[in-house]
Amino acid sequence: MTRKLFGTDGVRGRANSDPMTAEMALRLGAAAGRYFRRDGRNGHRVVIGKDTRLSGYMLENALTAGLTSTGMNVLLLGPVPTPAVGYLTRSMRADLGIMISASHNPADDNGIKFFGPDGFKLSDEAETEIEIIVAGQIRPADPANIGRAKRIDDGRGRYVEYAKTTFSATKRLDGLKVVVDCAHGAAYRAAPDVLYELGAELVLIGVEPNGRNINDGVGSTHPEACAQAVLDHRADLGICLDGDADRLMLVDEKGRVADGDQLMALLAGRWADQDRLRGGALVATVMSNLGLERFLQARGLRLERTAVGDRYVVERMREGGFNLGGEQSGHIVMTDYATTGDGLIAGLQFLAAMLDTGRSASDLLTQFEPVPQMLKNVRFAAGTTPLSADGVKTAIAEGEARLSGTGRVLIRKSGTEPLIRVMAEAEDEALLRDVVETIVAAVQKGA
Repeated sequence: MTRKLFGTDGVRGRANSDPMTAEMALRLGAAAGRYFRRDGRNGHRVVIGKDTRLSGYMLENALTAGLTSTGMNVLLLGPVPTPAVGYLTRSMRADLGIMISASHNPADDNGIKFFGPDGFKLSDEAETEIEIIVAGQIRPADPANIGRAKRIDDGRGRYVEYAKTTFSATKRLDGLKVVVDCAHGAAYRAAPDVLYELGAELVLIGVEPNGRNINDGVGSTHPEACAQAVLDHRADLGICLDGDADRLMLVDEKGRVADGDQLMALLAGRWADQDRLRGGALVATVMSNLGLERFLQARGLRLERTAVGDRYVVERMREGGFNLGGEQSGHIVMTDYATTGDGLIAGLQFLAAMLDTGRSASDLLTQFEPVPQMLKNVRFAAGTTPLSADGVKTAIAEGEARLSGTGRVLIRKSGTEPLIRVMAEAEDEALLRDVVETIVAAVQKGA
C-alpha cells in the first residue's frame, strides 16, 4: 500500500485543510485506538501532548473523541515537549503516545506523531496498518466500554524532574549566564524551569506563546534572535529550541551559531573517552558534513549514515545497538536518556562539558573544520513532480560529475513540507555555488 497520510514524521499539513482537519484527527484517533485494542482488552491508555499552536485545541479534542470511541482511556498532558511524550508514555505505562505538533513549521501547520508503548516512534509498518484502518470501517466500542479522558496536571513537572536527573547531581550551573529561546513553543515553561533549578542565570526569549507566534522569528530555525541576545547580555551560551523542543541550535559567547554536527562531534569524542560510546560509532544522516566524518575517522570512530529524518536515525541506532545519533538540523538522540531527539537534555550535556573542561562554548563548538556546504530549498506547487523532469535529472547528473572525487550532491524532497532540498558540499566554494545554483534553476523551472 502507498502511504498517503503518514510522512517521515507522522501526519502533517496545514491546519483545517486535509489531512489536518478535525474529521481526520477523529478518524486517526479511532483507527489508532482500534489498532492498539486488537487484543480485546479493556483499560488501554494513551497520553496526548501538544505544542502551543491554536489548532492544537481542535486536534486534541478530535483525537480524544476518536480514541475514547474505540475504548481507549486518554490522559491529556497539555503543552509539553515531544521527548516528554516519549518519556511519559513509558513512565505512565501507556499503550500509545501522541504528540500534536508541526515541530519547526509555521503556526498555520500542525501534525500528529505516534509513539509506541516503549516510547519510540511507531514503525512504518504500524503507521501503514493504522492508515489502512482509517480508510475502512472503524468499529466503535460497546457503550459500556467507551473510554474516559483525564487531564494530567503534573505531566510537565514529571518531565522537568526527569530531565534534571540526566545532569550530574554534584554539578550546578551557578555563574553561567544562558540565553534560552523556546520558540514560543512546547518547552516555554519546562526548559526555563530545569535550567533555573540547576542554578543558571537566565535570559529568556520565545516564552510568550499566543497560539500564533510559534517559531516566528525565534527558535532553532531563527537563531539570530538568540545570537543577538547572547551578545547584548554577554551570556556564556545560547540554547535555541524548536517548536516542540526535540532539537536545538547552540550559540557561543561570540554570537556564532553551531549546528548539530559540531555538538555530535563533541559528544561522540567525550563519550568515546569515557568508554560509553556504544559500537564506536555515531549515527547521522546523509546531510551531515563531510568534516564530521573525517573528525570521527581521525578518532578511530565510525559515522553510520541514514536517510534524512530522526526516525531513521533512531531505527539504525536500535538495530546496531548504538546510543548516540542525530541530525545536522539539531536533533540529538541519546538513547541512554531519551527515545527521540531532546533539545533540552542535549543542551544539558553541552553545559556539563563546559563545566567539566572549563572551556568556553566557542572552543567546544569548534570540533572540526566543516567542508563548505550549501543548502537551498525550492518550493513546488501541489501536483507537480519536479524531480522527474528531464532538465532536473540532467542538471543533477552534470553537478555530480563536476564534483566527483571532490564533493557530493544530495537532492531530496522534504518529508514535511512541499520543498525540494538542494544540498552540495565541496572544497571549491565557487564550484559549489555554481553547481547548486544550476540545479536550483532547473528545479524552479520544473516546479
